[in-house]
Amino acid sequence: MRMQRLLAPAVAAVAALSVLAGCGNGSGLRVEGAEPADSGSATAPTPTVSPTATPGFRSGPATTVSLAQVRTNLLVDKGLDPNARAILTNCTVISRCLSQGPTVDVMHNGVPQQVVYIHALEKFVFGVFLIALEPAGPRRIWSLKVDQPTINASPQGDLVVESEKFEPDDKPCCPSGRKVEVYRWDGRQMTRVSSTDQKGD
Repeated sequence: MRMQRLLAPAVAAVAALSVLAGCGNGSGLRVEGAEPADSGSATAPTPTVSPTATPGFRSGPATTVSLAQVRTNLLVDKGLDPNARAILTNCTVISRCLSQGPTVDVMHNGVPQQVVYIHALEKFVFGVFLIALEPAGPRRIWSLKVDQPTINASPQGDLVVESEKFEPDDKPCCPSGRKVEVYRWDGRQMTRVSSTDQKGD
């Protein structure tokens, strides 16, 4: 009897320890931080961002420029043509006086330049700007007074400007000639390398 009384507390203690041991690191009692790291589990890789030479700008045709910012920068440009300045000063709805043309890279620096047309309310284009997209904002690097131009980049990266030209006998509505000019970036500015007149039929 005495032996039973001595063994009863010991058996109870062993049973309690067994129960607690079973709960310590399984589905029962969970101790945060007690579980070892699972070396077989895959961890998500840390994303890396590749640096670019010109932050904030993407090269290629997807790049666009804010015409409102172009207008603001042109108005502080001291070399802006007076007629263009008058149009832009009175132009409160930007789409009525400026529109985007093609994106080109005639400077061959990997950062696009945007062709921007200036026109009257009736969409008659009378001039064009070539805008460099720079971190400090859009900057005019070239402009041309020309009527109804079509502008493209040549395979060599030159700027090809086709425009309407009035012949002496043409009515005011209907120019019959066209002029094709080619401009090239010489490292500092755009220079005209050729000009050809094409008479109408």
